[in-house]
Amino acid sequence: MEKTPRVIVEPPDSRGLRAVSVGGTVVGRAWSPSDLRRVLRGLGHPEDIDLEDRRVIVWREAGSGTWPDRTWRRRTATAVMMAGLLLSMVLLTAVGTPDAVGALTFAQRITGFLFILSGAVQGLAALAALDHEGKRQLKYSGAVVLVGALITLITEGIFLFAWLQEREPTLYLPVCLLLFAWSLWALWRLVQQQVWRVIPHPRGFATGVALSGLLAATNFAYSAVYQPTSAPFYVTLTAKFGTPHTDPARPFVHVPLTFRVENTGKVPAYILVDKYLVYGRSADYSKDARGLKGWKKALENGTDAELHVTEKGSRTISAGQFAGPGYWLHPGEGHVKEKVIQVPRSVEYDLLEATLGVVAMRMDRGKINLLQLQRAHPSWHKKEGRFYCPKCSVMTIYEGVVRHNNNVINVTRKPRYVTVLWYGTKEDFDYSYAISSYKFNARMDPDLKELRREIEREEDRYGVESRSTSTRVSVAALMASL
Repeated sequence: MEKTPRVIVEPPDSRGLRAVSVGGTVVGRAWSPSDLRRVLRGLGHPEDIDLEDRRVIVWREAGSGTWPDRTWRRRTATAVMMAGLLLSMVLLTAVGTPDAVGALTFAQRITGFLFILSGAVQGLAALAALDHEGKRQLKYSGAVVLVGALITLITEGIFLFAWLQEREPTLYLPVCLLLFAWSLWALWRLVQQQVWRVIPHPRGFATGVALSGLLAATNFAYSAVYQPTSAPFYVTLTAKFGTPHTDPARPFVHVPLTFRVENTGKVPAYILVDKYLVYGRSADYSKDARGLKGWKKALENGTDAELHVTEKGSRTISAGQFAGPGYWLHPGEGHVKEKVIQVPRSVEYDLLEATLGVVAMRMDRGKINLLQLQRAHPSWHKKEGRFYCPKCSVMTIYEGVVRHNNNVINVTRKPRYVTVLWYGTKEDFDYSYAISSYKFNARMDPDLKELRREIEREEDRYGVESRSTSTRVSVAALMASL
């Protein structure tokens, strides 16, 4: 009677791996004779054991010379499977981290954490692939790899769908295309291996994965589109003249003027542009009452038409920026600017008018690099580099990078910039602004038609709105109150 049971080497499976059992229990698997010897050493057999000794080893269906494993192919498949999962892990973590740690809304943070969680699953799947493509000592390693491949397919599908909205070349696009192709290859390989057979409830598993993908897509759409649109966005402006005072030493009247910008909505706001303007208006008077004066101009420009008054002209008294580009207002927060307008006592103006206008952007749709945007770049200074423009009029440029609230959109298109241009003359200041992929360069001429279309799209995407207010006061009333 034998003191120890014999070692049985089973026939090779479809991959060339041969199971090794003792007493009906699988104790190991081997790809080659050297691999078998390692298993035998673990069982206490000597290293130089004779593999042909039938008293110790029984070969089932195939002898000791049958080892159909293709090492290079197996190791290549393992490396490709793990590389795809690890690359997907890095991508998902890189995309999700900015939203998880810096998003303004709860839904956006949840989206970021979902991407990071998916990246963690991809890391586990990469470790499982090492076992699944190897000796498969873990029962569910194939199922974990299947989950990883499905996550890659779903997330890369979301990335490519977002990219198709703009179709702009980015460094992430080749990676997304590569991973999408990899996921199809991995799923084809796993389906051939029928890895779902070890799953207790394969239909429930498939339903769960499908629902998870639908949840991820829905959460992406909610955080990128619906939620930032649903919250109200209001920026309220006021302008008010105060009680005038005379100057005892000079022939001036000092007229106080207060401007206020307040966020009365529920969404924080960036102020991209703010401008105030104070001017005096003179008019000619007529007893002719046969019709409104200047009605054509009023229809064309939205100005006033009056029966007895024809505007003679206006002149700017004071103009400038309220606070400059790149400050923000939380809900309920306001900024106040107080000025004193000095006008001669003998002024010929009939009315003083003050206007205040701002361009605001929703903070829940994007994040601006304010340190960049708040820096002024005069176009007449050579040291300003690409902002230097000797052929331009007197102009000051402000520029800052803006990121969308959902980082998936950022990685699937070119960077966007907030650009504000201030033009100065002896009579007035004026401005223009844009959010676009155009990075200001005085030596380059962009395609203006395409740029205008892009600016319109970006203004809607980031929730950019303009607000203005104005107030008038009679100069005669001011003088009478002194």
